[in-house]
Amino acid sequence: MIVPPKSYWDKIQPILRKHDILLIADEVICGFGRTGNMFGSETFGIQPDILTCAKALSSAYLPISATIVNDKVFRVIQGNSDKVGTFGHGYTYTGHPVAAAVALETLAIYEERKILDQVRAVAPRLQGGLRSFKDHPLVGDIRGIGLIGAIEMVENKDTHQNFSPKHAIGPYLAKRAEHHGVILRAMTGDTIAFSPPLIISEEEIDSMLTAFGKALDDTWAMVQEKGFKKAA
Repeated sequence: MIVPPKSYWDKIQPILRKHDILLIADEVICGFGRTGNMFGSETFGIQPDILTCAKALSSAYLPISATIVNDKVFRVIQGNSDKVGTFGHGYTYTGHPVAAAVALETLAIYEERKILDQVRAVAPRLQGGLRSFKDHPLVGDIRGIGLIGAIEMVENKDTHQNFSPKHAIGPYLAKRAEHHGVILRAMTGDTIAFSPPLIISEEEIDSMLTAFGKALDDTWAMVQEKGFKKAA
């Protein structure tokens, strides 16, 4: 859940092109509206040579994934396939008609229900709500875009020192959040991930953040009780 600096891709892509290095974009998480555009590559101005996607391609109702290549890559594959007489690639369930049908219907629903417009409309509520926790004594970093975000808890706000993994601060908060009615994901470094449904409303975002705030305060109380927090 790390958002690149605004200038990162503007500077790195010319270097890749100069040295003829292929750029592969993993859109398994960021694809299909999560960042406010159909693909995260659009959001960050990335021009990948190869793009991989899955999950939201079928809204996760059936397993399916896809690999999309640009013309540069396709021409090389096409030329060598002509030489050997076939494209030597495939998996047992490649192109499964049921999964493909679900994916097509999912893409139609994204368009019919204007899911991208929905994400863009409510994303500021989520991002603003996450950043409202910046002064909490446990919060060291807040990051995100669209309907994806993360809050990292630290032992020392000034030095950004993380807690020892043995304290399991992140998992503790996730359990407290579940107690308050919200399922969150605790990741490495005591980072709490937020990735709500794309159809979430502003009111539901407020409820989610309220529950998180309660879990955060519960965690702060536990940290103080056990003496895990070091002074700045």
